[in-house]
Amino acid sequence: MINNTTQINAKLIAYYLPQFHPIPENDLWWGKGYTEWTNVGKARPLFRGHYQPRIPADLGYYDLRIAEVREKQAELAKDAGVYGFMYWHYWFGNGKRVLEMPFNEVLSTGKPDFPFCLGWANHSWRSDLWKSNDKIFQKSSNVIFEQIYPGVQDYVDHFYSMLPAFTDDRYIKVYNKPLFLVYNPLEIPDCKLFLETWNNLAIKNGLDGFHFVGQSRGWSSEVEDILSLGFDAVNRNSQWEAECKVKGKYTRILISKFLEKVGGINLDTYEYDEIVNNLFNKYDEFENVYPTVIPQWDRSPRSGKQAIIYKNSTPEKFKSHLLEAIKIIKNKGEENKIFFLKSWNEWGEGNYVEPDLRFGHGYLNSVKDCIFRK
Repeated sequence: MINNTTQINAKLIAYYLPQFHPIPENDLWWGKGYTEWTNVGKARPLFRGHYQPRIPADLGYYDLRIAEVREKQAELAKDAGVYGFMYWHYWFGNGKRVLEMPFNEVLSTGKPDFPFCLGWANHSWRSDLWKSNDKIFQKSSNVIFEQIYPGVQDYVDHFYSMLPAFTDDRYIKVYNKPLFLVYNPLEIPDCKLFLETWNNLAIKNGLDGFHFVGQSRGWSSEVEDILSLGFDAVNRNSQWEAECKVKGKYTRILISKFLEKVGGINLDTYEYDEIVNNLFNKYDEFENVYPTVIPQWDRSPRSGKQAIIYKNSTPEKFKSHLLEAIKIIKNKGEENKIFFLKSWNEWGEGNYVEPDLRFGHGYLNSVKDCIFRK
């Protein structure tokens, strides 16, 4: 175990959700003015000691259309030692985008002056991702936006739409290449073509190519599958595998299938300690594998009794989790001393480090205790 006073100059990149502002599509599906706060504010405890609702402190129920909010977020993150934000970016194909306004403002205004990169959230939006008034809205289809891959011209259009971001001085680079994360790399039918197209376009436009990072969210064997496609690195998020270790592989699979069909009878809960103690394995030690740290997890604001919940997280336990991650990456090369924070502000998943009324700056202070910035 690392001494609690140990700090390293690691790059902790935080996932950033741009969902906290109204958009026409959410108005249509969930009601006028819907944002992630809608479910966060109406969450209720489901068992004794269940920490709900979670109430934001310093920033309140903020609106990301307000520049001062985005500036304050960056200020809090920088002070804690977070290296930068990874903004989730949505491109469903044929130019269809959503939730792009906050990042567009960051790009066009030059503020906040804080490092960033992009993560392509390449998954379909379905009506069971978010709930409203405790019921899932059923329309003619439960698919709100389908993620499609129309071909090489769409990859070209996608690249040029984001080129101003890739050439911004704030963009996070690894080996002088912009870091671009893909949420679902194994779902892209012609992934090698996508990677090749973007690398060629990057070089054509004065960049050195991309540092492509594919996210692994299932079994550890996915790491090798992703790298074989041509990705430069893997961001390993192993919650599923950790849950299987805690409850047993086949029990966990049966629970998952049962909740899909029935749900709401027995809550799927885990002790936070048990999960984080099973998150890391030998793959995280690879030079080109970037581990994920998780401060807390509770999807009940989105999923009610069908949620997966990690109980009894505290800033002190999160600090121990951070130190274990640092132990893994501290001997890697300087360019690869990277790990990801899931997340900065996923309040609907109870997965955030922003200040709240119970813990204040506790989770941010845990980061600050472990990381220093040159």
